[in-house]
Amino acid sequence: MQPKDFSTRSSFPGTTENGFDHLLRRFQAMQNLSPILFGVLLLALAMLPYLGRWLDGFFLWIFYLVDWGLLASLPRFKKSFGPSQPSTLVLAILRLIIALLPVSIAFPLQAIGTILVIYAFWIEPHHIRLTSQALHTGKNHFNPGLRILHIGDLHVERITARERQINQIIQETHPDVILFSGDFINLSYLRDPEAWEAARAIMKDWQAPLGVYAVSGSPAVDLPDVLPSLLEGLPIRWLKNEKITLCLHDQEFDLVGVSCTHKPFIDGAYLSSLLPEKPERFTVLLYHSPDLAPQAAAAGVDLQLSGHTHGGQVRLPLFGAVFTGSLYGKRFEAGRYKVGEMTLYVTRGIGMEGMAAPRVRFLCPPEIIVWEIQG
Repeated sequence: MQPKDFSTRSSFPGTTENGFDHLLRRFQAMQNLSPILFGVLLLALAMLPYLGRWLDGFFLWIFYLVDWGLLASLPRFKKSFGPSQPSTLVLAILRLIIALLPVSIAFPLQAIGTILVIYAFWIEPHHIRLTSQALHTGKNHFNPGLRILHIGDLHVERITARERQINQIIQETHPDVILFSGDFINLSYLRDPEAWEAARAIMKDWQAPLGVYAVSGSPAVDLPDVLPSLLEGLPIRWLKNEKITLCLHDQEFDLVGVSCTHKPFIDGAYLSSLLPEKPERFTVLLYHSPDLAPQAAAAGVDLQLSGHTHGGQVRLPLFGAVFTGSLYGKRFEAGRYKVGEMTLYVTRGIGMEGMAAPRVRFLCPPEIIVWEIQG
């Protein structure tokens, strides 16, 4: 796969320059509406498709209010901590489309919609899946195999049951090395000391025989003036465009960590400087976004571990992610890919988008990946 030339683009995912970030920030203003005014807005939307059939519009409004109540209750039950009104408006617009169907069909679908809201906001985001992956390499003779635990996209708001699962999984899997591919804090809480302390409380217990390593994530999330303080004193080595050599049972392998700007023509140059020749040892690239995969494959990387896309958070049957935030669109939305001779894995991550984005996961549960590398 040949790398694409993105050097003429003016907008990049994961930065404050892109349209999605602008949309989130503008939509955030919906939270500033008073509850009474927002309730009236929902009532007007509910009446819109029924043209004077007030009773039908009233029942649709009840569905809207139930959605609003479910989302507004999430912080109280320590599930997630985002604004309720922007997400409620998104759901209201989706329900408005269903309301165009005949009433005998529309209202059963609206009831099913309520069940899906409960599942996607209250249940699925809080059950981490442990994904097991195996990879064979002819470069090293790992015996026993090298166990790599890959975590991505914490996006911590506060400590919830989801975050507590992380350390339990680490203890149960006994990895040789832990790799984190960036995005520590949720976009809504970038300068919130309570979110910082929550993240530090989670990461202070991360331990592995070969160490714990991380790279910075999106520039809009892992702020350069915040990250040093956030990681200070933690048992985590922050890799900033550098290559290190690790050793397991007399078998050396290389770990490359590249800081993410979301501009492959910049980050690819850093990677090329770290790997001027194709490496003879097994080489792992830790990089926040999958968009560097074509350059990494050409440089001789064996395994690239990335995140950023969250798997889309919302996936549809037979279609997959609705939105990915990748320069390559849906090409690298989630999971395992073969790019040339290199294996790429894009984790669905742990946390969720911030600002006005819904704290939702549907057919896209959070995950931690454990790799077994065999010679």
